[in-house]
Amino acid sequence: MGAPGLWELLRSFKDECKSQGWKTSADEDWVRLDGEYHNFLWTRTIHPSTFNKIAKASRCAVQKGVSYDVVDVAYTAWLFSESPPEELWKMLADDPVLAERTAVYDLNCLREGKLICVKCNQTKSRVFKEFEDFLRKRFGSEFKTPEDIVAAEV
Repeated sequence: MGAPGLWELLRSFKDECKSQGWKTSADEDWVRLDGEYHNFLWTRTIHPSTFNKIAKASRCAVQKGVSYDVVDVAYTAWLFSESPPEELWKMLADDPVLAERTAVYDLNCLREGKLICVKCNQTKSRVFKEFEDFLRKRFGSEFKTPEDIVAAEV
């Protein structure tokens, strides 16, 4: 494996965020910046209808002492350890509102020791831009869109 697992990767990234003064959680995978939550969801795979429901709900639980509050999430990044279903890329391409709030990263390449990762990030999230910079600096990752990959195959 060319990179740590997603959990370790995200933990290292959140450490970087803390060093910039951004609020993070030790137990949950979100970063709070300028009053907005930027949530990270990591998975191996997901059914497209489940992805759609979760992505459109755009909420997450935040621990407050011994209880939890449910908060609105400004942006959600999905980190896949295996290539996500093609239908997810199409959903983002067909729904500009969803694409403005949701980023998808196929990080299967890191597991295989490759440099090119597929991403769809049309959000304005500074946290997700910083995440991409983190992957570039730490692993030499390069990013292509699903459209770039299809064009290269033709």
